[in-house]
Amino acid sequence: MENKTNFSRRRFLSITALTVAAAEFGGFGLLKAETRNTNSSAQQDTAFSNSTFDTIKQVKTSLLDIGYAESGPANGQPVILLHGWPYDIHSYVEVSAILAKAGYRVIVPHLRGHGTTQFLSAQTFRNGQQAALATDIIELMDALKIDSAIIGGFDWGARTADIMAALWPERCKALVSVSGYLIGSQEANKKPLPPKAELSWWYQFYFSTERGRAGYEANRRDFNRLIWETASPKWKFSDAEFERSVPAFNNPDHVAIVIHNYRWRLDLAEGEAKYDELEKKLAMAPPITVPTVTLEGDANGAPHPQPADYAIRFKGKYAHHTITGGIGHNLPQEAPKAFADAIIEAESFTK
Repeated sequence: MENKTNFSRRRFLSITALTVAAAEFGGFGLLKAETRNTNSSAQQDTAFSNSTFDTIKQVKTSLLDIGYAESGPANGQPVILLHGWPYDIHSYVEVSAILAKAGYRVIVPHLRGHGTTQFLSAQTFRNGQQAALATDIIELMDALKIDSAIIGGFDWGARTADIMAALWPERCKALVSVSGYLIGSQEANKKPLPPKAELSWWYQFYFSTERGRAGYEANRRDFNRLIWETASPKWKFSDAEFERSVPAFNNPDHVAIVIHNYRWRLDLAEGEAKYDELEKKLAMAPPITVPTVTLEGDANGAPHPQPADYAIRFKGKYAHHTITGGIGHNLPQEAPKAFADAIIEAESFTK
């Protein structure tokens, strides 16, 4: 789930800054902040189906053999959808069906440490830092010969999408990000949060201990179901919906990647030197200039920043929508039509 990194930056966002930011957005000709009513049951317009994800393709990059689902016409506008933790590509089954029907080429990869994505070498460091995950997707695009794509994501996937848009805007035609701007840094994460906010990060502290690593290794299925329940308290997902994602957590590198990801955030684990320059840029909280739609669920039980706190980071055409109806953290799976609509809206900003 997403680190509340931007809460540590809130202090620099004064009322004056927000006012100036709003004026700046007006100069780009588009600034929206809307609430959309989305009844959870109404999101099942597309039949619950795993059919489009039955055949997982594989492609090799410099470090990985990445597994991904693909749907839609081969010559359609590419859309790359990125999942979070503890979730997998099935968060996008219904979103993919909607977008494929609309003519998009939809690619949904397993992030490193998930599903059929495997490291090519046993000697490769199992690194979960943010720059590594973003570089993976750039290399995926290179391997698939995709110059530019619409990038969408939530949780780890939203952070990865944000990084791609910030550091490689030429590769990101448009962006859809759940919970907005999630780029962080180790330095920012050193700043303590109020006690109530710290409490919501219990698993991050748990993972910082050897007991936590061993506990996640032994109980990852039950652990992840607990996160699903607490992050989306109003989402009545079925046993079948959860169980189809469970195999993704059995990846041999899953625990190592998850534990390193959270320890790295708190500067309790080192990253790799080859990502140092990227991390320096990310630590400056670079603005995102590509056309963007941000989304938030009205019942997100996971730590997340408020839209007013991150709007200033988006300098291009921009809109935000809060999706109502009891929508939690796994917004693409809980509100697939709203997420698909956001992809289509983001593309419209480029025309």
